Amino acid sequence: MSNDVTPSRQAEELATAFLSRVWNGTANDLGAIDELMAEDYEIHSAMKTIRGRDAFRQWVSDFQTLLRNARNEILEVFANAAGDRVVSRWMCSGFNNGIFGLPADGRPVKFSGIAIWRVENGRLAECWIERAALEAYRDLVSD
Repeated sequence: MSNDVTPSRQAEELATAFLSRVWNGTANDLGAIDELMAEDYEIHSAMKTIRGRDAFRQWVSDFQTLLRNARNEILEVFANAAGDRVVSRWMCSGFNNGIFGLPADGRPVKFSGIAIWRVENGRLAECWIERAALEAYRDLVSD
């Protein structure tokens, strides 16, 4: 990341690097979690909190097992002027390998999401995520 850019731009680059490297289809880079996330990283998703990089890495790995070739298309990333909050809007896609507890059938899955991160000391420190999972589930069970 560049040192000659604003804190806002640095936060945007951090979020973009996370989405591009960790959620990149068949070339997911789970090692990027150590580089981009604080050691005590927390994510709040579906009324559940995952604490710590190791637990988060396992959560991502489990999710990527259930949604084969999971990838995020970045739709928008923006940050506040201080660079301590960054928001991303994205579209996640992949193939059903047991997501939502459904039988693995390889059908395409696609849903939108929004993540709000807290940035601290140049790393992603905390995240609140909302996904259109109900809509994706309904698409899978209605076919």
